[in-house]
Amino acid sequence: MAAASPPLLPTTVLPATAAAASPGPTSIGSADANPAGPRAFLGGLLDSVKGALSGARPWPELVDRSALSRPDSLSDATSRLRKNLAYFRVNYAAIVSLSLAAALLAHPFSLAALLALLAAWCFLYLLRPADAPPLAAFGRTFSDRETLGGLIVASAFVVFLTSVGSLIFSALALGAALVCAHGAFRVPEDLFLDEPDQTNGGASVNLLSFITNTTGGRV
Repeated sequence: MAAASPPLLPTTVLPATAAAASPGPTSIGSADANPAGPRAFLGGLLDSVKGALSGARPWPELVDRSALSRPDSLSDATSRLRKNLAYFRVNYAAIVSLSLAAALLAHPFSLAALLALLAAWCFLYLLRPADAPPLAAFGRTFSDRETLGGLIVASAFVVFLTSVGSLIFSALALGAALVCAHGAFRVPEDLFLDEPDQTNGGASVNLLSFITNTTGGRV
């Protein structure tokens, strides 16, 4: 007599969608694991800045001593400043940026704190994909709103409760003072404002458009 075959056990085939594990929360340590996004952002930002700086006026024209004279009145100084701001806007922005860069390079601690804050904004919020899983830290997950709130609090602490804020404000005030002094004393009669306005405006729009598109409309 042949031996009885063992009973068949019931089997269940899981669908492919159920077998795939859902993505878990992303830890802060792995938020920047893929450097392709930041590299592409920095490369595109550098190209946009170069395009914006291409609209700068010739620097010899900016420092032409023969075009400098004392304004006759306060209204004359204001009129000169308004016209020069429209014409030398890119040059003036570069002057203010150089003032800020020089101040930060002279204070390495403030520079390091500001770079760390900017890196946190980029990796934890601005450059994160919209469909990325929530961040995980200290045994819990954080939503985008909580991450944004934490970054705002950290920014307020660094800017208002450390020397970074006073350094930035002082550098910006110095750059603005230089711009206002030059704009008030530079005679703008030989400047043509129509075509330069379109060129500089287009470069500024391209830079802002790039930042907005890269950050997914978060800025």
